[in-house]
Order: sequence, then structure tokens, then C-alpha cells
Amino acid sequence: MSEANLPSRCTCVVGLQWGDEAKGKIVDLLSQEHDVVIRFNGGANAGHTVVWNGHTFKFSLLPTGVLHPHVTGVIANGVVVYPPQLLREIEDLRQAGIEAASRLVLSDRAHVVFPYHQEEDRLCEAGASQPIGTTGRGIGPCYQDKVGRNCGIRVADLLEETRLYQKLREIVPRKRRWLSVLASHRFGQAVNEGRNDAVGQNAVVCEGLETAVAQLAATYAAYGRQLRPWVRDSARYLYEAYQEGKRLLFEAAQGSLLDVDHGTYPFVTSSNSSTTGLWSGTGFPARYLQRVVGVVKAYTTRVGAGPFPTELHDERAEYIRRRGKEYGTVTGRPRRCGWFDAVAVRYSARISGADELAVMLLDVLSGLHELAICIAYDWKGERLFEPPADADRLAQCRPVYEHLPGWEQELSECRRLVDLPKATRHYLDRLSELVGLPITCVSVGPDREQTIFCR
Repeated sequence: MSEANLPSRCTCVVGLQWGDEAKGKIVDLLSQEHDVVIRFNGGANAGHTVVWNGHTFKFSLLPTGVLHPHVTGVIANGVVVYPPQLLREIEDLRQAGIEAASRLVLSDRAHVVFPYHQEEDRLCEAGASQPIGTTGRGIGPCYQDKVGRNCGIRVADLLEETRLYQKLREIVPRKRRWLSVLASHRFGQAVNEGRNDAVGQNAVVCEGLETAVAQLAATYAAYGRQLRPWVRDSARYLYEAYQEGKRLLFEAAQGSLLDVDHGTYPFVTSSNSSTTGLWSGTGFPARYLQRVVGVVKAYTTRVGAGPFPTELHDERAEYIRRRGKEYGTVTGRPRRCGWFDAVAVRYSARISGADELAVMLLDVLSGLHELAICIAYDWKGERLFEPPADADRLAQCRPVYEHLPGWEQELSECRRLVDLPKATRHYLDRLSELVGLPITCVSVGPDREQTIFCR
């Protein structure tokens, strides 16, 4: 393990697995040496947990760095925003004595999530023969409307009530027809399978179109009035902040293996969750980026469906899940748990241009007598050192393991590398060697103090 890089003016923190890597803690720590923290992808499907002064905060839309009084938080154009969730997070901070409202920038170009997006999300998942495992927050349908161009509504539209009403007057009838089809299909499936669970049918087929449009427009225009003080051209703000010498920290949501282009498609999120989404998601030139911190767990987890070569299905998975509290921040769903996959992480580190690794939740592995690291895949007798693009093929891959001794000692009180057991240090060294990157930070607990900096 090598010495950590010096503070840079432009840093990005990105997860290198399937999300939930505890990126929030790293962003919180790095925020101390940055002036602006920026979210550039995802929406309320993200969940970042940070322990701060005895309080546990769970952010879905706010950048984690806003906990620091000197930091300005930016929700950039690549994020899809559900206004009630954003307002709720701001109010939660206020009640905890943290005033973030004066230090917030919301992109006028960010797209907005509506209730019909959430209903579409639920109905599509319920009617799919192979559900992706979305959070049901409407993120995918909102991104679809953004790319489709006909039904997308941006934050700037919320500030013009007449225009908002006119847009919704065209969009809502389309959505109602589409949701009726989805609900009918779901109802037909339930009938064919002898079930009585046609959820969504009554919610999307109702009378009073004009009244529904007027109510929705009024509700979201009210959100627009509340959000107006923070709305601005975030790309211009970031450019000016950089020109003024301010230090920028970009915070990716989800993980690189969930990237819509480079992840385990179709079991991915709907945005570029690797650093590839930074430029398009902010309008800030990626060539100014100086440092990319790749965050990984000392093991691997995944939520929802999709291939997971190193997944465990025995008492060791439950041991990791229990000790690591491996339940989704947003959904509460139990996470699938398995050994560290060096093949996948090496790939995602390359895609994201990671310079270094931050290894999280190392303390969870204490008490396991033997550990394993996946160093290659076996696919029908062929040795693979890169994940295949085909999700079906990846699901057929079998992990090739290298086994290492575990350790009994609890690590939560360790503050230096030399405090760690020899077997723990050997495990870290092997992770670093297999991924090909130095480890500059190790977490041995949720609190900020439970962090070892490898200098």
C-alpha cells in the first residue's frame, strides 16, 4: 500500500462494485478539504448513510458533503429529482441543527420525477418475467422520458406554472393510456395465474382528467416555489467556482457495475454511475479531474436481480449480512453477500479511471477463519480475466478462488496499519495487487474516527 495522494482541486468518489460501498463516509471525510460537493447521477434510488456527531443521516438526493458548514452542495443536471424527497432531506437536516438551505445549488436542467413515473416503475417490475429489482422510485421511467424528449419535465419548468400546466396537459393523457395498458396486462396476468392482486388498476384508470392535470400542476408548481431559491445554471456555477480556485468533489451514486453502459446490463441503473457520467451529468469538463477514489467493500454485495459470480448461499453470507448490516438504505431489502471479486473490480476501476482504493467494512470479516478472493472466472472450461458483456454468460461463470487465512481480532479500535493483524494486512496487500491500485484508506467501522489512512 502506498502513500495517499495530496489533496487535489478536482476529485471524484465512485463505487467500484454494485453500489452500497459506503461511499458516503469517504465523501464526508474528503469534504473537509473541498469547497463544493456535487451529485451528478441517479435520484431517490440512491442511499448514502453518514454518521455525524452521533446522528445517522440517510441521503438520497442531497450531496453528503452538505453536512460540513463550509461546503456548497450541488445537485447537477444528471440527477433526476423527486421534490418531496429533496425537501424532506433539507428539513431533516434543519431539525438536526444543520442549516444547508443557504449552501445548496439545484440545476435548472435536472429532470423531475412525477407520481406517474413511480406507478410505471412498479407496474413494469410487477409485470416482468425477469424483474430487474428496481427501487420503485420512478427513476428509470423518468430517465426514459428525458431521453424520449416528448414527456420530460425539468426543474426550470416547475418555475413557470402556465408552461408546466400546458406540458402536463399533453403528458398526463399519454401516461394514463400507457399505465392503463400496463395495469391491464398486470390484471390479465393475475387472472391467468389465479391471483387477485391487480395492483395499480384503480390508481391509473380514473375520471376527471382536467382536474387531475390541474391538481398535479398546482402541486408541482408549489414545489417549484419552494425550490426556486436554489435553482440556477449549475454548470456555470461549477465553471466559475473552479476559476475562483475552489476545490470540487464529485460524488457518484450507485456503483460502476450498475452503469447503464458499462455495468451488468440489463440489471443496471438508468444512468452512468461510473465517472463516465461526470461530464454529461454536470457540464464540467472531465479533463479537469485530477483524482478518482474508487470505493470498495472488503467483500461484495448486490441488491436486486442480476449475475453475482461470488455470491454465497450459506451461513457465511448470513454472517456477513448480520455483521455488516447489509440491508438496503432506500428499500430495506437484504443484500446478497459474497466474496471479493477482483475480476469485476479491476474492470470497473479501469472504466472509472480510479487512481486509488478505499476499502470499507473491513471489520465485518473478523471471525471468519478463511477468506476467498475471486481472481478469475471459469466459463465452460475457459479462464476469463474480464467480465463478459453478456449477463447470461456472466451468470454461467464460476469463480476461481484464491484462499487466504482469516483473523479473529476485532478491528474497530485499530487506527494504524500496524494495529491490524498480519493476516489482515496480507489480505489488503493482495486486494491491492490483484486490482492494480494502491489502497489509501481503510474503514474499520461506521464512525469517522474508525478510519485508517495509509500514508
